[in-house]
Amino acid sequence: MWSSERRQAQAGSLPPWRKGSWVGVSKARMRSTSTPMPDKRTALRLGLAFSLALLTAGCFQPLYGDPAVVPTAGLNDKLSTVDIPPLDVPNGSRNARIGVHLRNALIFDFNGGANASVPAYRLDIKLSSNLQQVIVDMNTGRPDIQNYAITANYTLSEIATKKPIFIANAIARVSYNIPGQQQRFTGDRGLIDAEDRAAKVLADEIRSRVSSYFVSGS
Repeated sequence: MWSSERRQAQAGSLPPWRKGSWVGVSKARMRSTSTPMPDKRTALRLGLAFSLALLTAGCFQPLYGDPAVVPTAGLNDKLSTVDIPPLDVPNGSRNARIGVHLRNALIFDFNGGANASVPAYRLDIKLSSNLQQVIVDMNTGRPDIQNYAITANYTLSEIATKKPIFIANAIARVSYNIPGQQQRFTGDRGLIDAEDRAAKVLADEIRSRVSSYFVSGS
Protein backbone atom coordinates (compact mmCIF):
# COMPACT_ATOMS: atom_id res chain seq x y z
CA MET A 1 0.00 0.00 0.00
CA TRP A 2 2.73 2.45 0.98
CA SER A 3 4.81 1.60 -2.11
CA SER A 4 1.89 2.33 -4.43
CA GLU A 5 1.21 5.64 -2.68
CA ARG A 6 4.89 6.52 -2.93
CA ARG A 7 4.84 5.91 -6.69
CA GLN A 8 1.68 7.97 -6.98
CA ALA A 9 3.35 10.79 -5.00
CA GLN A 10 6.38 10.78 -7.29
CA ALA A 11 4.06 10.86 -10.32
CA GLY A 12 2.01 13.67 -8.77
CA SER A 13 -1.19 11.61 -8.76
CA LEU A 14 -1.52 11.02 -5.02
CA PRO A 15 -4.96 11.96 -3.73
CA PRO A 16 -5.07 15.28 -1.82
CA TRP A 17 -6.24 13.61 1.39
CA ARG A 18 -3.07 11.41 1.42
CA LYS A 19 -0.46 13.95 0.41
CA GLY A 20 -0.04 15.52 3.86
CA SER A 21 0.35 12.20 5.68
CA TRP A 22 2.89 10.89 3.16
CA VAL A 23 5.00 14.04 3.35
CA GLY A 24 4.96 13.87 7.16
CA VAL A 25 6.10 10.23 7.13
CA SER A 26 8.86 11.02 4.65
CA LYS A 27 10.17 13.93 6.71
CA ALA A 28 10.08 11.83 9.90
CA ARG A 29 12.11 9.10 8.17
CA MET A 30 14.63 11.66 6.94
CA ARG A 31 15.04 13.10 10.44
CA SER A 32 15.47 9.67 12.02
CA THR A 33 18.17 8.58 9.58
CA SER A 34 20.17 11.83 9.52
CA THR A 35 23.29 12.04 11.76
CA PRO A 36 24.55 15.49 12.83
CA MET A 37 28.17 16.13 11.99
CA PRO A 38 30.42 18.13 14.34
CA ASP A 39 31.18 21.58 13.05
CA LYS A 40 34.61 23.21 12.93
CA ARG A 41 34.11 25.09 16.19
CA THR A 42 33.36 21.90 18.11
CA ALA A 43 36.40 20.16 16.66
CA LEU A 44 38.57 23.19 17.52
CA ARG A 45 37.35 23.22 21.11
CA LEU A 46 38.02 19.51 21.54
CA GLY A 47 41.51 19.93 20.15
CA LEU A 48 42.21 22.86 22.46
CA ALA A 49 40.99 20.94 25.52
CA PHE A 50 43.16 17.95 24.60
CA SER A 51 46.20 20.21 24.17
CA LEU A 52 45.66 21.82 27.58
CA ALA A 53 45.37 18.39 29.19
CA LEU A 54 48.74 17.42 27.72
CA LEU A 55 50.37 20.63 28.89
CA THR A 56 49.10 20.32 32.48
CA ALA A 57 49.94 16.63 32.77
CA GLY A 58 53.51 17.51 33.67
CA CYS A 59 52.39 19.66 36.63
CA PHE A 60 51.52 16.66 38.82
CA GLN A 61 54.23 15.28 41.06
CA PRO A 62 54.08 11.88 42.76
CA LEU A 63 54.44 11.92 46.54
CA TYR A 64 55.48 8.35 47.08
CA GLY A 65 57.91 5.97 45.46
CA ASP A 66 61.61 5.48 44.96
CA PRO A 67 63.46 8.79 44.46
CA ALA A 68 65.96 6.96 42.25
CA VAL A 69 63.13 6.30 39.79
CA VAL A 70 61.04 9.46 40.28
CA PRO A 71 63.07 12.50 41.42
CA THR A 72 60.05 14.18 43.05
CA ALA A 73 59.22 11.13 45.18
CA GLY A 74 60.89 10.06 48.43
CA LEU A 75 58.30 11.68 50.69
CA ASN A 76 58.57 8.93 53.30
CA ASP A 77 62.18 9.91 53.98
CA LYS A 78 61.09 13.49 54.71
CA LEU A 79 58.17 12.50 56.90
CA SER A 80 60.39 10.22 58.96
CA THR A 81 62.39 13.26 60.09
CA VAL A 82 59.37 14.90 61.76
CA ASP A 83 59.31 14.68 65.57
CA ILE A 84 55.83 14.69 67.14
CA PRO A 85 56.00 15.52 70.87
CA PRO A 86 53.13 14.81 73.29
CA LEU A 87 50.30 17.27 72.89
CA ASP A 88 49.91 20.09 75.40
CA VAL A 89 46.46 19.29 76.84
CA PRO A 90 45.15 19.25 80.42
CA ASN A 91 45.82 15.97 82.19
CA GLY A 92 42.77 13.84 82.85
CA SER A 93 40.62 15.64 80.27
CA ARG A 94 38.89 14.06 77.31
CA ASN A 95 41.28 15.93 75.00
CA ALA A 96 44.18 14.22 76.77
CA ARG A 97 42.97 10.80 75.60
CA ILE A 98 42.28 12.17 72.11
CA GLY A 99 45.74 13.74 72.04
CA VAL A 100 47.36 10.37 72.70
CA HIS A 101 45.24 8.73 70.01
CA LEU A 102 46.04 11.47 67.49
CA ARG A 103 49.78 11.41 68.24
CA ASN A 104 49.96 7.62 67.88
CA ALA A 105 48.13 7.80 64.54
CA LEU A 106 50.49 10.50 63.24
CA ILE A 107 53.62 8.64 64.37
CA PHE A 108 52.39 5.55 62.55
CA ASP A 109 51.56 7.54 59.41
CA PHE A 110 54.83 9.48 59.41
CA ASN A 111 57.30 6.78 60.37
CA GLY A 112 55.50 3.45 60.65
CA GLY A 113 55.07 3.72 64.42
CA ALA A 114 58.68 4.55 65.32
CA ASN A 115 60.03 7.86 66.51
CA ALA A 116 62.11 10.00 64.17
CA SER A 117 65.66 8.62 64.10
CA VAL A 118 67.30 11.91 63.14
CA PRO A 119 64.62 14.57 63.67
CA ALA A 120 64.92 17.70 61.58
CA TYR A 121 61.41 19.07 62.10
CA ARG A 122 59.01 19.39 65.03
CA LEU A 123 55.22 19.24 64.78
CA ASP A 124 53.36 20.95 67.65
CA ILE A 125 49.60 20.49 67.91
CA LYS A 126 46.95 22.17 70.06
CA LEU A 127 43.45 20.74 70.39
CA SER A 128 40.03 22.18 71.13
CA SER A 129 36.66 20.39 70.96
CA ASN A 130 32.95 20.98 71.47
CA LEU A 131 29.61 19.13 71.43
CA GLN A 132 26.41 20.27 69.71
CA GLN A 133 22.97 18.74 70.06
CA VAL A 134 21.32 17.88 66.74
CA ILE A 135 18.09 16.08 67.67
CA VAL A 136 16.45 16.33 71.10
CA ASP A 137 13.70 14.10 72.46
CA MET A 138 10.64 16.30 73.01
CA ASN A 139 9.41 14.15 75.92
CA THR A 140 12.59 13.85 77.96
CA GLY A 141 14.56 16.86 76.71
CA ARG A 142 17.63 14.66 76.21
CA PRO A 143 19.64 14.56 72.97
CA ASP A 144 19.19 11.65 70.60
CA ILE A 145 21.96 12.68 68.15
CA GLN A 146 24.95 14.91 68.82
CA ASN A 147 27.75 16.35 66.71
CA TYR A 148 31.30 16.20 67.99
CA ALA A 149 33.80 18.70 66.53
CA ILE A 150 37.52 18.90 67.18
CA THR A 151 40.01 21.45 65.89
CA ALA A 152 43.76 20.98 65.66
CA ASN A 153 46.05 24.00 65.25
CA TYR A 154 49.50 22.74 64.31
CA THR A 155 52.88 24.27 63.54
CA LEU A 156 55.77 22.65 61.70
CA SER A 157 59.13 24.10 62.74
CA GLU A 158 62.78 23.49 61.93
CA ILE A 159 64.58 22.06 64.94
CA ALA A 160 67.90 23.66 64.06
CA THR A 161 66.57 27.20 63.76
CA LYS A 162 63.32 26.80 65.76
CA LYS A 163 61.68 28.75 62.95
CA PRO A 164 58.03 27.96 62.08
CA ILE A 165 57.86 27.04 58.42
CA PHE A 166 54.25 25.84 58.11
CA ILE A 167 51.19 26.80 60.18
CA ALA A 168 47.70 25.43 59.53
CA ASN A 169 44.62 23.96 61.19
CA ALA A 170 42.39 20.97 60.64
CA ILE A 171 38.77 20.42 61.69
CA ALA A 172 36.90 17.13 62.02
CA ARG A 173 33.15 16.80 62.66
CA VAL A 174 31.43 13.50 63.37
CA SER A 175 27.97 12.62 64.67
CA TYR A 176 26.80 9.85 66.96
CA ASN A 177 23.46 8.72 68.35
CA ILE A 178 22.43 7.77 71.88
CA PRO A 179 20.17 4.66 71.69
CA GLY A 180 18.20 4.64 74.91
CA GLN A 181 18.08 7.71 77.10
CA GLN A 182 18.37 5.70 80.32
CA GLN A 183 21.58 3.94 79.25
CA ARG A 184 24.38 6.32 80.16
CA PHE A 185 27.03 3.79 79.14
CA THR A 186 25.83 3.75 75.53
CA GLY A 187 26.07 7.54 75.36
CA ASP A 188 29.63 7.54 76.73
CA ARG A 189 30.63 4.71 74.40
CA GLY A 190 29.19 6.58 71.42
CA LEU A 191 31.14 9.71 72.35
CA ILE A 192 34.39 7.75 72.66
CA ASP A 193 33.85 6.22 69.22
CA ALA A 194 33.15 9.68 67.79
CA GLU A 195 36.36 11.02 69.35
CA ASP A 196 38.41 8.17 67.89
CA ARG A 197 36.93 8.69 64.42
CA ALA A 198 37.56 12.42 64.61
CA ALA A 199 41.18 11.85 65.66
CA LYS A 200 41.70 9.57 62.64
CA VAL A 201 40.24 12.21 60.32
CA LEU A 202 42.58 14.83 61.80
CA ALA A 203 45.61 12.55 61.43
CA ASP A 204 44.86 11.90 57.76
CA GLU A 205 44.35 15.59 57.00
CA ILE A 206 47.47 16.71 58.88
CA ARG A 207 49.56 14.10 57.09
CA SER A 208 48.22 15.20 53.70
CA ARG A 209 48.87 18.88 54.40
CA VAL A 210 52.41 18.30 55.69
CA SER A 211 53.16 16.01 52.75
CA SER A 212 51.93 18.68 50.34
CA TYR A 213 54.19 21.23 52.02
CA PHE A 214 57.27 19.04 51.64
CA VAL A 215 56.54 18.61 47.94
CA SER A 216 55.33 22.06 46.92
CA GLY A 217 56.72 24.23 49.69
CA SER A 218 53.36 25.81 50.49
